[in-house]
Amino acid sequence: MCWRSLILLFGFSVCLVGCVAPDEDRWRSFNEDGVHLFAKGDYPHALETFNYALLMRPQDPVLLFNAGQCHERLGNVKKAEELYAYCVQRDAKHGDARLAIVSLQYRTNRVAEANQQIVDWLKKEPYSADAHVADAWRLRQEKAYPQAAARLQQAHSLDKQNRRVLTEMAMLHELQGQKDRALVLYEQILVREPHQIEIRERAATLTSQGVRAPMPN
Repeated sequence: MCWRSLILLFGFSVCLVGCVAPDEDRWRSFNEDGVHLFAKGDYPHALETFNYALLMRPQDPVLLFNAGQCHERLGNVKKAEELYAYCVQRDAKHGDARLAIVSLQYRTNRVAEANQQIVDWLKKEPYSADAHVADAWRLRQEKAYPQAAARLQQAHSLDKQNRRVLTEMAMLHELQGQKDRALVLYEQILVREPHQIEIRERAATLTSQGVRAPMPN
C-alpha cells in the first residue's frame, strides 16, 4: 500500500510505508482518489476528496500538503501557505512543503522574507540537502547559474537520491541548454518514482523536441 503527496514545483512525491491496518484503508483510498483527480486537473474535486481524508486524519502531513497543492492551483495561495506551514509543523523535514512556502513567498512579492528563510534554514541545517536545494533555487531565480550549480553539487554530495536535488539540477541543465543531461536526470527520477506527473511531462516535452539521452561511453 502506498500513500502519495503532490508537489507543484517538483512534481509528484510517492512515499512507501509498511503494512497498514484495515481501518486505515479508507483514508488512504480517498488520498489515492485525490491524487488521480489532481493529475487530471480536477482540482476542486481533488480538494474535496483530500478534505474527506483529513476528517479521518486531520494532522497528517501528506494530506495537508496535498490539500495545499489544490488550494494553490485554485488560486487560494493564502490557504495553501497556511496548510504548507501546518504541514511543516507536523513534519519539520517535509522538504516539498518548505520549498513550496519559499516559492509562494517569491510569487507574492515577499522575496526578502523568502531569502531570509532560506538563509536561516541553511544555518540551522547545514547538512540538509533540501536546504541546499532551496538556496540553489534562489540562485536560479537570480540567474546566478554557476553558483546554483555549485550549491547543487553540495546538495548531491549530501543525498544523491534526493528527488528535489535531481529535479533542480535538471531544470538548471535545461536553462543552460544541456537538455540531454536534463533528460537523463528526469528519466532517472521516473525509474524510481513513475508517478511524478510534472517530471514525466518535462521528459516528454524534451523527447518531442528531439532530445535524446546521450549514449553511455
